Amino acid sequence: MDARSNAAPVIVRRKKIVRGGGHHGGAWKVAYADFVTAMMAFFMLMWLLNATTEKQRKGIADYFSPTIPLSRVSGGGDGSFGGESVFSEDQIAQTGTGASARKPSEERQALGQSGTTPADAAAEASRFDAEAKAIEEALLGIGGESMLSREALRHIVTRLTDEGMIVEFSDLPGQPLFGEGGAIPEPVTEEIVRVLARVLALSTNPVAVNGHTRARPDVLRDDPSWELSAARAMRVRMMLEGEGLGPGRTERVTGFADRRPSYPNPAAIRNNRIEVILLRRS
Repeated sequence: MDARSNAAPVIVRRKKIVRGGGHHGGAWKVAYADFVTAMMAFFMLMWLLNATTEKQRKGIADYFSPTIPLSRVSGGGDGSFGGESVFSEDQIAQTGTGASARKPSEERQALGQSGTTPADAAAEASRFDAEAKAIEEALLGIGGESMLSREALRHIVTRLTDEGMIVEFSDLPGQPLFGEGGAIPEPVTEEIVRVLARVLALSTNPVAVNGHTRARPDVLRDDPSWELSAARAMRVRMMLEGEGLGPGRTERVTGFADRRPSYPNPAAIRNNRIEVILLRRS
């Protein structure tokens, strides 16, 4: 017999060497991608909050809000009243139709919290902006000649806010609006109020008058700022009505003393001021 036939078979074992720590799967990549996406959305949100105005933020929010109702009735029940009761008409409307009845009468139609549709609110805002712009142009003489003298124009600042259009006129060094410590108007104040009453006739919106005073350098036991700011605001209200502003248009007259300074230095002379606000309709 051949010697090779009695030899034991040679078995070669090859060990697989895994380099790089082995395979742990790719789930961490998905989690990391989600984390990066979330952080990007967060920083974009922070940027938008810092870089946009209140009106722009509302427009962005309205863009992402659903405009097509999924259900005509938002009640949670499925019975004969659809989640409502027989007393729902006497309470705040809880249905998408504005009233629990399918065909409510004119006097029983619930209009919700505002009573207006988004289209009505947008039309009202557009109308107010147009009227405010016309008043500002007529008062300041934008694009033409102002009805006020140059000296009077130096006292006036206008701005548009969520509350309405504010016409602010304040003291200047050596040129006060009222007599020292009183509510007797100076000639420049009479001129401003006379012209302001005329331009406010371009709108029918209500008006508010706010009085402000500057902070005093010394602390007084009886601070006259409250009475003085209220008296000056009331005097301007009477002057406006005397120049033709309808008494029914004045919604409020308020004296704020030195609690709301317009300039960083509370004792600044320009914090002695009057604000006449053409209010937006609620």
